[in-house]
Amino acid sequence: MARELAFAIPGDIETRTGGTIYDKRVMAELRAAGWTVEHLEWPSSFPFPSPADEATVAASLAACPDGALVLIDGLAFGVLSDLAAAEAERLRLVALVHHPLALESGLSPADAERLAASERQALSHVRAIVVTSEMTAATLERDYGVDRASITVAMPGIDRPASVKAHHGDAAPNLLAVATVTPRKAYDVLIDALAQIADLEWHCTIAGSLDRAPDTTAAIRRQIEDNGLTGRIDLIGEVTDPAPLYADADIFVHPSRYEGYGIVLAEALAHGVPVVATLAGAIPDVVPDDAGLLVPVDDPAAFADALRLLIGNPVIRRRFADGAAVAAMCFATWPDTAARIASALDAVQ
Repeated sequence: MARELAFAIPGDIETRTGGTIYDKRVMAELRAAGWTVEHLEWPSSFPFPSPADEATVAASLAACPDGALVLIDGLAFGVLSDLAAAEAERLRLVALVHHPLALESGLSPADAERLAASERQALSHVRAIVVTSEMTAATLERDYGVDRASITVAMPGIDRPASVKAHHGDAAPNLLAVATVTPRKAYDVLIDALAQIADLEWHCTIAGSLDRAPDTTAAIRRQIEDNGLTGRIDLIGEVTDPAPLYADADIFVHPSRYEGYGIVLAEALAHGVPVVATLAGAIPDVVPDDAGLLVPVDDPAAFADALRLLIGNPVIRRRFADGAAVAAMCFATWPDTAARIASALDAVQ
């Protein structure tokens, strides 16, 4: 029997967010495994689509033949409760949830409540759900009334580098952050923390889109200038291939307020880079104790203390770097990820 799938993804598939990286790689691996995958390119306005974009999506699903297997990225699916209800009998709908929409930072309480209610209703109309972490699976079961038996956990894969570079010893450490500049990534916390250790030698590179939340980017630029850190922190924007940045980094920093998984954390560990991050979402599931330091969310002082320890002690930094490389050996590859998803899709009736 032919294995055919329509994969609906909002926005530009080339955008370097964790979600789009995951979607793009899974689509490629499924095709490599013999699946025929039609990419349904949906508007980028989700999860706050315009009426015109909602109509475009409705037409896209209406064009799918009866009985079609349709995998829909959760950034869109969570706000399509009415459309999901209308198409649930005709199509075999599967949701891909990177993290619940209501857990995005910067939402008003009303928007968070509305998104949670919509996603809860939408998920009641699917035949299966794919998530990227055990933590997200537990959240959907606990807070969204989802039957755990309907959930498949397919954690993101990594591309292991051919070799792991020996990192710097006593030289001023290179700090690296890779993530879009949005409220959830909490770069304001990072800048506050770096201001508290301005007496130490270090340089920080922030690689990620500066266009997703322009007001946040402008505020971060002002914060850097106000703290006298211009020249010590570089906002370089989105990069196509972050591998050279990982290879040159001594410490990976990730102050995020929530993560459904955190692909960039796994990539950093694969390059043998120790991590300073937060106890947010699934981050503790990705970064073990011997690969870095995790601190409370929205705590610049704790983040600064962790950085001070690693920057000031190359021996501890080296020990965490070794732990990072060991931890990465247990991570899935992208073919592994796609195989888990394929198994879940094959079971959809």
